[in-house]
Amino acid sequence: MMNMLIVDDSSPMRSVIIKTIKLSGFGDSKFFEAPDGLTALNILRENRDIDIVITDYNMPGMNGLELLKEIKIDSMLKSIPVLFVTSEGSHARISSFMQSGAADYLKKPFTPETAKKKLNHIFGKRPYDSIVESGTESLDF
Repeated sequence: MMNMLIVDDSSPMRSVIIKTIKLSGFGDSKFFEAPDGLTALNILRENRDIDIVITDYNMPGMNGLELLKEIKIDSMLKSIPVLFVTSEGSHARISSFMQSGAADYLKKPFTPETAKKKLNHIFGKRPYDSIVESGTESLDF
């Protein structure tokens, strides 16, 4: 079981991300939610068992890149992988994520298959583990 922190200022978008990740084969994960980077940092400091942060870039207060930088300078948090979920696909923006220490990124909208591929890559799973088994759930949000 994985513990995932989903950070997005939109509650409906957090729900969509969680549902998509559950459909990608990570349904037994425990999900924490934060509406901004500052809240996310507090959750990370209170819950030392978070396995990954999945964050949006555009948020009020502290954006995703600022959150990533705070995570990377904190000796207790710096080993937690950060996966960006963004609608911005510019090469410069993606480069800034990766150069700042992001594990990877997902471009909105994304499918359960894409999410599973990225998560398996981050956690070092074999390529054939990335096959999404068909289930009875559907993406009806």
